[in-house]
Amino acid sequence: MYRSHTNGALRLRDITSTVILSGWVQKTRDKGFMIWVDLRDRYGITQLIFDEERSSQEAMEQARKLTREMVITVTGEVIERESKNPQLPTGDIEVLVQKLTILNSAKTPPFTIEDETDGGEDIRMKYRYLDIRRKPVRENLIFRHKVSMEVRKYLSDQGFIDVETPYLIKSTPEGARDFVVPSRMNEGQFYALPQSPQTFKQLLMVGGMDKYFQIVKCFRDEDLRADRQPEFTQIDCEMAFVEQEDILQTFEGLTRHLLKEINGVDIQDFPRMTYADAMKAYGNDKPDIRFGMKFGELNAVAQHREFNVFNNAELVVGIAVPGAASYTRKEIDKLIEWVKRPQIGALGLVYVKCNEDGSYKSSVDKFYDQDDLEAWAKATGAQKGDLMLVLSGEAHTTRTQLSALRMEMGERLGLRKPHEFAPLWVVDFPLLEWDEETNRYHAMHHPFTAPKPEHLELLKTDPRKANANAYDLVLNGNEIGGGSIRIHDREVQSQLFDLLGFSKEEAQAQFGFLMEAFEYGAPPHGGIAFGLDRLVAILGGQETIRDFIAFPKNNAGRDVMIDAPAALDEEQLNELNIKVTL
Repeated sequence: MYRSHTNGALRLRDITSTVILSGWVQKTRDKGFMIWVDLRDRYGITQLIFDEERSSQEAMEQARKLTREMVITVTGEVIERESKNPQLPTGDIEVLVQKLTILNSAKTPPFTIEDETDGGEDIRMKYRYLDIRRKPVRENLIFRHKVSMEVRKYLSDQGFIDVETPYLIKSTPEGARDFVVPSRMNEGQFYALPQSPQTFKQLLMVGGMDKYFQIVKCFRDEDLRADRQPEFTQIDCEMAFVEQEDILQTFEGLTRHLLKEINGVDIQDFPRMTYADAMKAYGNDKPDIRFGMKFGELNAVAQHREFNVFNNAELVVGIAVPGAASYTRKEIDKLIEWVKRPQIGALGLVYVKCNEDGSYKSSVDKFYDQDDLEAWAKATGAQKGDLMLVLSGEAHTTRTQLSALRMEMGERLGLRKPHEFAPLWVVDFPLLEWDEETNRYHAMHHPFTAPKPEHLELLKTDPRKANANAYDLVLNGNEIGGGSIRIHDREVQSQLFDLLGFSKEEAQAQFGFLMEAFEYGAPPHGGIAFGLDRLVAILGGQETIRDFIAFPKNNAGRDVMIDAPAALDEEQLNELNIKVTL
């Protein structure tokens, strides 16, 4: 028997009990006649005491051999601590050890296994199994488990059925790059790892499953960021005989359930915003609505003077930063340098201070009078004490730049509070995007997204004006879920493939199985997929998903712990009929 209790379980009620504990040595303190050891496992820390007068001589000798991270098991009596530790749940007691067995020795770890560690991210990823022993990482993984269990509970209670779909599928040309898997038995042919179970969940609706879900691993071979991994996990869902409103109501319910059960927060309001309004007011399609600073368009009140920077711009747009009129010139200069960074790419920044006496002081006073600047304040909603920040240039680029600046100011002013939650539905996305480089349309979401019912005829007359019957769920400025009503009619699907530049032969080769399924009675259906990694991070008050993944990849897509990806030996390559040239 390795343990009668875990290291987080013992309390004053257990005094005089004989217990068996196991775990890792957190640290030791040797006073000669007395030795204290902090013993750690997943459940907590228990202080052990070895006393020359009360412990066995053998136990004392073994205790003096202990070093950090050794694995041990002990038998002893629970006693009351003289110097109690209110920071520990077990801080009122300690275990007087009579027997100690060293189960495994340990090398000195490359970083300290404590809440606050001296290890950088790279070294901790290389020794991730050691990092998981640290309480913050361990609790993140337990937190993820709790979220997953609540998702399963809610969806199961709503009548959804968990169905597994294949991991070895066929590569498709839409979306990000696929990871491909060579087939040894089918020379020269390849599987692809799924970017999403999209077509399979639609086929399940054709099959009459009605409500499907799956917590599923997906794969995309794309450039990575802090919130992206080459393999990621989706909460994938689909429903039959539904309209958009049915899906929005169902998954508002899931989001409410998670916020209540995981965070203890009651959220009733799920506002809705069109894609066009989101872009106009916030410069992106996933706005953080926990704070204001909506965009104010200034073309009408800024392009009537001799300031050619504005006169030659497609868009002049600004935000009012609350209470920031007190910024010094040095602080404003730092903001100007911030927007000029390559990541933002602005050429400059115009500012206007809204003074408490009602006057205005700007960086363009040479060109604009007080009446002009008052009109700017009205357009941006600026009040006394605020600071207006204005950018100009090509419309889409300028909106993107100002959106980044707005988020930065929200962060600097402490307005992006991690434990305050503001969900938002963004709807009415364009169905198609025109790509000037390839001279063809691309699907804004994916090629199985249905147009809004009232826009169906636009596919024949003016496809650019057609809106998708699609929706994204945004939480705190992050897209946590997205989906759509799907096309369930073969003719409409064929029409969309035509618009996307597929020949009849290509469409048949890639998606013939789906088109044929539509001929056997496909019901109206739609669904949504949540990014579980990102959702868990946001519910946990963070935005970096790596902290909530047991064994994440680095920014280059490498697993530095197992050193993957790696080359194959020549025998394997020959078996797969693959020739590698470097």
